[in-house]
Amino acid sequence: MRIGLISDVHGNLVALETVLHELEQEHTDQVVCLGDVGTFGPQPHEVIERLSELKCHAILGNTDAWLLTPPVALQTDSENRRATYEINAWCAKQLSPKDLGYVQTFAPTLTFPLDEGRTLMCYHGSPRSFDDVIAATTPDVEVTRMLEGYTATIFVGGHTHVQMLRRYEDAHLVNVGSVGLPGVNPMNHHVHWAEYGVLTVEDGRLSIDLHRTPLNMAALLEAGTSSDMPHIERWTQKWERT
Repeated sequence: MRIGLISDVHGNLVALETVLHELEQEHTDQVVCLGDVGTFGPQPHEVIERLSELKCHAILGNTDAWLLTPPVALQTDSENRRATYEINAWCAKQLSPKDLGYVQTFAPTLTFPLDEGRTLMCYHGSPRSFDDVIAATTPDVEVTRMLEGYTATIFVGGHTHVQMLRRYEDAHLVNVGSVGLPGVNPMNHHVHWAEYGVLTVEDGRLSIDLHRTPLNMAALLEAGTSSDMPHIERWTQKWERT
């Protein structure tokens, strides 16, 4: 069994197609998306349509919830907050009723049986909340609160846009990074790749591989500049021009 694990596509069809092509070459049996599919990128409809065509199992991320219930516009002096609201509102308007119907099927968590009694639990931030952050430096006591009531061999999520493999008691915590906006502080400055993971279970052996694959930057930037997404310069400036 081979499971492709993707997260945080954020409206980036170029990156998504690159990763899906590699997962096909990896002969994965299924793909699971860990949330945040359509916001903050120039191709929200195209990404959601592609995932829907795949009949991809998907987790509800925090920005997916924003698409279903857009945040109320607030009077603010923060340029970042205004831009965030305006970009999210634009992304929501690009979606068809079919797109929104697909997003409404996203589950808070999903659990998959592996073998020999082992299980995979999928979520966005944590099983408790899509807003939670599980990082390499998160104290065990905080992780315990986030995982309370849940058991699995592998816990896998996204949300932070930073890949991670961490031991926790008898389990492993995995973050597969971001397909469409990898990196943090400042988010994906001088980044030119997409990230994803592959879980393999075979003959009693279990492996977790974290991948980073280069992108066609000309195609990616063209997708951005040819869209009418507001504040598109904020998006294009995040990518390395090669």
